[in-house]
Amino acid sequence: MTHEADARTLFEVFKEIGIIEQLSRAQLEAQLPEGLIAPHFSVLNHLINRGDGAVPIDMARAFQVPKTSMTHTIKGLVAHGLVELRENPKDGRSKTVWLTEKGRRLREETIASLGPAFARLAGEMDLGQLTEMLPRLVKLREVMDAARDG
Repeated sequence: MTHEADARTLFEVFKEIGIIEQLSRAQLEAQLPEGLIAPHFSVLNHLINRGDGAVPIDMARAFQVPKTSMTHTIKGLVAHGLVELRENPKDGRSKTVWLTEKGRRLREETIASLGPAFARLAGEMDLGQLTEMLPRLVKLREVMDAARDG
């Protein structure tokens, strides 16, 4: 394969991933309560995956967004009672972000509400092929993460 063909293939892969992301975001946001959007849900997921007590600047780096954007997202979650801010015990100046029980419950309820859409999708897709694809997608993410951090 030529360099140009490689670039075209990669472009097509990322184009499809982008469209899938847009479609899945719309599906997710249709299940979220009024005033919440996908970035709010992503923060809830982040806190479940990495654990409570994240520092907003570290979260902004992880999401690759400006600190002001992350602060705005966190404020929305605080206003909905889904997270709370606590003093950072390491320095006493910055804050850490903690999920509330309401935040944990909302995340679980949202995932459950996606069940019918996932069931329809599973009925039209070969889940074996998706299962085989998953390690490749993970590897793609890992390579891109390493390039970002490098």
